[in-house]
Amino acid sequence: MTIRDTRSVGVPGKVDTFQPDPRAAMDFYGPLFGWSFDDPTPMPAGLEGDYYTARIRGRQVAGIGQAPPSSPPTWNTHVRVDDVGEALARAKHEGGTRLAGPFGAGPDGVLAVVADATGVPFCLWQAGESDGDGLDDEPNTWAMSSLHTPDVERARAFYGAMFNWELEPVPNAAFSLWRRSGRVVAVVTATDGVAVPPHWSVNFAVQDPDSIARHAVALGGTILMAPMDTPGFRSAVIGDPQGGFIAVSAAAG
Repeated sequence: MTIRDTRSVGVPGKVDTFQPDPRAAMDFYGPLFGWSFDDPTPMPAGLEGDYYTARIRGRQVAGIGQAPPSSPPTWNTHVRVDDVGEALARAKHEGGTRLAGPFGAGPDGVLAVVADATGVPFCLWQAGESDGDGLDDEPNTWAMSSLHTPDVERARAFYGAMFNWELEPVPNAAFSLWRRSGRVVAVVTATDGVAVPPHWSVNFAVQDPDSIARHAVALGGTILMAPMDTPGFRSAVIGDPQGGFIAVSAAAG
């Protein structure tokens, strides 16, 4: 599996999900991926509820937090920045919109939610002193995030200006790769905005997507895309019991 840079400024650095019932989400994702969870900690200043860090072998793999009232569950991709305030100003200049925050301060870091120039939300994350030792590029951990946008060219201009990302088409594929300093940091796919709404999706590496899909159903989840072969991978899209969804994939062969 390709080793990605998830520690540098300007690249996606972590994922988490905000759920109406975080403990119910833990009861789904914990057994599904073999995650353990820390004791609850308060959400960042400005948000209400508790946050649970998910771990494998003691290392961070994701997080589950309390969704705002009346908000649907979401999986969130966080891009690391040096300074959230400066990044918010740059996002506005490039056609983005601040949706929420900044939240937090001090050793826990600062985050804000923005919409890119095509209207797709994601998080800006200024890591704090307590930035943990994350684990990825292993089964049952975050593999990649993918932007689904109705305007790839506008997205290219926005993320290029924000983070120095460069778009690389993939021959005979429906997606392109985002690269920064030559390294893959994300994926982008064009969507009509209807059949597949604009969003940042989160993909987890697994050993057997078929088994994970069956386990998800047994835990009360749903199958949005049955396991299927794609170039280089076998993938599926599953929904959790509260309506959040993720992709899972394993390298072919």
